[in-house]
Amino acid sequence: MTTADAGVAAAYDARAAEYVAVAGTIEQMDARDAAVIESWRDGTDGPLLDAGCGPGHWTGFLSRGGRSVRGIDLSGEFVATARERHPGIPFDLGSFRDLPLEAGSLGGILAWYSLIHTPPADVRAIFVEFARVLAPGGSILIGFFDGEPRKPFAHAVAPAYFWSTDALAAVLADAGFEVVSTEARGREADEISVRPHGSLVARAAPSTLVHTRPEEDRG
Repeated sequence: MTTADAGVAAAYDARAAEYVAVAGTIEQMDARDAAVIESWRDGTDGPLLDAGCGPGHWTGFLSRGGRSVRGIDLSGEFVATARERHPGIPFDLGSFRDLPLEAGSLGGILAWYSLIHTPPADVRAIFVEFARVLAPGGSILIGFFDGEPRKPFAHAVAPAYFWSTDALAAVLADAGFEVVSTEARGREADEISVRPHGSLVARAAPSTLVHTRPEEDRG
């Protein structure tokens, strides 16, 4: 875990109960977000990962219909809550910089506002790791705050960064993905955040080679 990850983990651990109270269930989420995530889920095949799962509300949502899904998060408090609320779903404590998964083992990855605290210079490496664990044709759905790319702002829990569709698309392309759909909108008065919302779906390009860790190359 990097120093940046450790700081984010500590910040969310300290405010986990407060976060869960205001944003810990599907019912507290915007219905438009649920519709986007549901559509993406139903358009994927194979196991799914909720990368940066928080207290597990979206992980549980992804599991509907019998889908195989697991979650991972930096916050031990969030993982404990997720395990308690969703006992049939595996949750890992750790960073999605180094996923405890085999190459090509997933059909899709949800990263819903979970990359916002990652220093922009580190985002490409995370996309490369996502590409490693995705099967051919697998996809990722990313939710983010839409604004001036890479510009930091004072998030309520930990320092965060804005992105734009074009800026993320460029980083994704460099990691072997191509964007296939995008969404952007302002916020309603009753939403948890006031900052503009963006999301995109990207798919591993057909020519993308499966990335492996060094130890996986040793036979």
